[in-house]
Order: sequence, then C-alpha cells, then structure tokens
Amino acid sequence: MTFEIRNMIKEDWEDVKDIYVAGIATGNATFELTPPSYVAWNASHHPLCRFVAVEGTNVIGWVSLSPVSSRSCYAGVGEVSVYVAPKAIGKGVGTALLNRLIEESEKLGYWTLQSSIFPENEASLQLHKKVGFRVVGFREKLGKLNGRWRDTVFLERRSKKI
Repeated sequence: MTFEIRNMIKEDWEDVKDIYVAGIATGNATFELTPPSYVAWNASHHPLCRFVAVEGTNVIGWVSLSPVSSRSCYAGVGEVSVYVAPKAIGKGVGTALLNRLIEESEKLGYWTLQSSIFPENEASLQLHKKVGFRVVGFREKLGKLNGRWRDTVFLERRSKKI
C-alpha cells in the first residue's frame, strides 16, 4: 500500500468523520457515541497538529493533538487521537501518522504526548508502544459506555528533544 501523510484540511472532514464513526462502531476506540460537528472538532484540536494519510485521493487514516488543559504550564502536553480506516489496518498507516505527529509536535514545543486507550484495544496499545509510548497507569471505571463501566490504560511519550 502506497500512501502519503499530509496536513489535514477542512475538506477532509467528511472522510475523517467516517473513519471516526468506524472507530466508534467497534466499541473499543472512544467513549463517544456520535462524531462531533466539524466546528466542535476543529475548536478542540491543535490547528497545526492534524494529519491525514491519503492513498490516491482517499483518506485512510488521521491523527490529531488536543490540549490537555488551558493552563500555560501544560502548553507542551497534548492528547493524541489516531484512527485508521478498517481497510488500511495493519499496513503501517497508524505508525506513519503517529511518527509524523511526534515530529511536528516537537517542533511546536510539545514535551509530552498522552493517550487513554481501552485495554481491549490491543492493536492501539501496541501501536503506541511501537512509537515510544509507555504505560504509566491504569484507570479503573473511568467512564460508562453504553451503560457499562470501562477502564482505560494511560500512556505517555516524553520527547527526547525537548
């Protein structure tokens, strides 16, 4: 599979949303039940740390960074979201997206990237570990999804450059 990683643009939103909906449908990707509007999503994600993987003209994955806090002391800490289209899983798309996000986030002064992943999402856990994230904790019954308490594994990656 040949693909490129590029900056996400507004016109990518429908494809990004469709990939997110596929993740929601698994029940193991997010606590969300429905995707947000573009306006809401755009407002909550860093404008320079959002990328898509494109095969031809098709978006096959995306990654983005959200601030963890509005407090200035946390300006270099970001929450990672990464999603790959079902047809592209296992083809290096997630790794390429995360590596690009790491590279660009460090240029912007991010020293810590973090992610919360359901323990059942073994593929995502392995993907994050592959690019340098480490498990720093386990959050029991963090929230309910479809009436059931769910745990998360908390991971972080510390920059070696910052």
